[in-house]
Amino acid sequence: MAGTREPVALGDRLDRLPLSSFHRRLVLALAGMILFEWVELNAFAFVAPTLRKQWDMPLSTVALVIGVSQLGAFTGGVLGGYLADRMGRRRTMLISVAVYCVGSGLCVVVQNPGQLIAARFTAHLGAQAMAVVAIVMLTEFVPAAARGRLQTWKVAIGALGIPIAAWTGYFVVPHWTWGWRLVLGLGLLGVGFAWLVHRWVPESPRWLLSRGEADRAEEIVRAIEQTCGIKAAQPPNPGPAPQDTDTPRPTARVGFAELLAPPHRRRFVVVAAMWVTGLFAYSAFNTWTPTFLSESGLDLDNALLLSAAVATAAPLGAVLAVPLIDRWDRRRTQLALGGLLAATLLVFGLVRTPIAVLVLGCVASLLFQASVPFLQVYSAEVFPTRVRALGSGTANALSRIVNFAAPMLVAAVYSGIGYTAVFAMLAVLALAGGCIAVLYGPRTTGVSLETTEAPHHTDTTGAPDRSKENVLP
Repeated sequence: MAGTREPVALGDRLDRLPLSSFHRRLVLALAGMILFEWVELNAFAFVAPTLRKQWDMPLSTVALVIGVSQLGAFTGGVLGGYLADRMGRRRTMLISVAVYCVGSGLCVVVQNPGQLIAARFTAHLGAQAMAVVAIVMLTEFVPAAARGRLQTWKVAIGALGIPIAAWTGYFVVPHWTWGWRLVLGLGLLGVGFAWLVHRWVPESPRWLLSRGEADRAEEIVRAIEQTCGIKAAQPPNPGPAPQDTDTPRPTARVGFAELLAPPHRRRFVVVAAMWVTGLFAYSAFNTWTPTFLSESGLDLDNALLLSAAVATAAPLGAVLAVPLIDRWDRRRTQLALGGLLAATLLVFGLVRTPIAVLVLGCVASLLFQASVPFLQVYSAEVFPTRVRALGSGTANALSRIVNFAAPMLVAAVYSGIGYTAVFAMLAVLALAGGCIAVLYGPRTTGVSLETTEAPHHTDTTGAPDRSKENVLP
């Protein structure tokens, strides 16, 4: 009878569920967390020129706002991951949304650059924390066979935040002196998604089980089974549980020492390297392309319009990944996408005409966004439940710190070698993540999350072992 309380049994029940209204609501609620993260990442680029004029801000102050925002995102990624593993996914999610909305509200009323820096730090902290927890929560709820696909739909919905920020900035900021406040205040709409999370998203049963709260985990899984039309197994008989080494116990305090020790260290380094290279290339492309196009002779208005049009292609890129992400080994599919993206960036760096820039820019945006779901789901799959949020969140956060210095590197390459060299560098970075995953990362596609708790052996060929389908090679 105690078998229903064992981690593998509970995880197996979640993995065998048919997709239902519960999963659709879960995707929609958590997608809102990703949507506002993308809004936060893209909004400032469209208001910075206006703020420079209104407040007479030098470029150094603009760079400081961007840098401190990245520091806030780093703090949010680490803190959100730590708290999600320590005090629960759902509670951390709701706290993060509250922090983000407070930061967005402060952005609406700031009166000087100092206040703006503090508000942007707060908003980025909350946005990154809630995005990290959203990735982990969806990973822990959905069936293994559909894990990548549902994560991708979440990213596709969330990626709407990119064109929302871009087009709001394009149409609003130039026409009203207060338009920039509207763009930076878009995050206040996150209250609606917080309500959806509060109503539709329960605590992760896998996290509860890792903390020894088997009864609560069983109750939630049974409720989900009923929603899916599955007749749940009878609950275990009351009485003392048998002394079994497989029975979950309350876990020790979560810490970075565990994350950086074997067997988690190698996985953490792999995922962190994937996040750093991938986000560096993505952010540099979106942030610098309008400036470089303008410097190369393209009219600034046309450059901004082209950038907004390219941003519109982003959600379609995530949709492109839907039929791919659960079909083949995620590592190899990500490598293939990286190869296509690298080739596109190389050609993009050679063209100057508006039509060619628009077409290749849209293709690059599609491929960048198609790669995002692979990175998000993979970074959450490779860690066991007790350090999943901390590992995924810290790896993601490290990429924000690298992005603090990335603008200087991009500017130096542009000044020293030229426009084409910048995109050649981004092409190498775009390809690097897939290479790292294939060479050093474990296979996770279609594999139960519980196998990350058990010893595993390394797959040197990358070929799936059908005789050990539930083992991470």
